[in-house]
Amino acid sequence: MIDPAIKQELSGYRQSIDNIDAALVHMLAERFRCTQAVGVLKAKYDLPPADPAREEYQIERLRRLANDAQLDPDFAEKFLNFIIKEVIRHHEAIAAEHGSNTQQTA
Repeated sequence: MIDPAIKQELSGYRQSIDNIDAALVHMLAERFRCTQAVGVLKAKYDLPPADPAREEYQIERLRRLANDAQLDPDFAEKFLNFIIKEVIRHHEAIAAEHGSNTQQTA
């Protein structure tokens, strides 16, 4: 049997984790709403779905932020790369819907 004090402490940590997970989902949803708007703008003006210079800058920036926050920069980069790939996929789909002729550049 788990000591009630330990069970309560564990429950408190888990509640915080659940709250953080919910916040992450909402932040990602907002981020993707913004990137969808970017995708529409790119399609409207026939801009490429990917922007390698912007992606490189963002990865470097996120690695610095992760390091400052004592988070593994490699993990942060993998996470951002996953998001970037998904955003580019969305931008390509939006471009296809708008009949854009621009091909992926990254």
